[in-house]
Amino acid sequence: MASHRKPRPRVRQSSSAVGLTTVALASVTLLSTQSAQAAPSQPAPGIEEVRQKVDTLYRQAGVATQQYNRAKTATTQQRAKADLLLEEVAQRADQVNEARRALGNYAAAQYRTGGIAPTATFFLADDPQAYFDQDQLMTRLTAKQQEAVDDFRTRQTEAAAKRAEAVESLETLTASQDELRTSKQTVQDKLAAARTLLSKLTAEEKARLAELERKKEAEAKKKAAELARKQAAAKAAADAAAAKKAAEQPDTTASGSTAGTGSTTVSGKGAQALAFAESQIGKPYVWGATGPSSYDCSGLTQAAWREAGVDLPRTTWDQVEIGIRVATEDLQPGDLVFFYDDISHVGIYKGDGMMVHAPKPGADVREESIYYMPIYGSVRPA
Repeated sequence: MASHRKPRPRVRQSSSAVGLTTVALASVTLLSTQSAQAAPSQPAPGIEEVRQKVDTLYRQAGVATQQYNRAKTATTQQRAKADLLLEEVAQRADQVNEARRALGNYAAAQYRTGGIAPTATFFLADDPQAYFDQDQLMTRLTAKQQEAVDDFRTRQTEAAAKRAEAVESLETLTASQDELRTSKQTVQDKLAAARTLLSKLTAEEKARLAELERKKEAEAKKKAAELARKQAAAKAAADAAAAKKAAEQPDTTASGSTAGTGSTTVSGKGAQALAFAESQIGKPYVWGATGPSSYDCSGLTQAAWREAGVDLPRTTWDQVEIGIRVATEDLQPGDLVFFYDDISHVGIYKGDGMMVHAPKPGADVREESIYYMPIYGSVRPA
């Protein structure tokens, strides 16, 4: 008897169900697209942010440059000291060897004569006088020998001390060289980072960045002009007071000095330093450079004041300690103006709120407002 199976019913989707599924899929796709659009990628930094980052990197490079300058100066001085000590060590060694040879000669003489007792020497002598002469000679020889021993010990001790000093000096030299390499690498890294940031800007962004720089420079020049007006007013007041005093005391012989509060009289050395700095305008900034074809900021100020017969230290941190402190309102041409809290930059005051300085990599020595950067303080070297 044949069995009959009931056929399994087939599930069929209605057209309405298919439509709902399509709508759902479309909704999911739309939501995914909207979600992707609602979560934008990290925004690119704005031009002002880039400018600030680049300025920070240049400033950090400036600090590292001063560290490099200090380490280079220390390395040069330490190398000269180590070379001198090594030369002295060699001389001490020669002296020790000379003393050793003298001791050897006395030891050989004692060996040749020291085996005979004084009594035997007396009886073997040709006559008593020959004995006494030989005995006196041996006494003097013994004294000379003791002197030679003392001299040898002294020279040996001095040589050992000099060797220890030379070893310490060489260790210091190694530390200075390590610092020199580290600071050099830091400068290179900071400048490379700044170049990378600038290279990513479009032509339009570079134009906007240049516009920001022009605005910053215009504001700095405006402040410089205000300082110039204040200085001119102070000078006029000082001149008026001096003229009034001269009128009241016509018989008083003038001292010949016109310098005073608010005066812009330039000292001879300051004028020389400024003239040299102005003659370097247009030469490129190169970190660690001291001229004559390129400079960093402290290299320029050092060279300028050297022209005036004044030796300044190499770094801004040491230059700020030279001479006397001067208020901004009392600045005279040739004075040094330092910038930032870390004293990482310096320029030479020209007058009317302007200075000559070597700004940063990619820029030439130029004239600029002292208000382009935050002022730390000023000094008059001489």
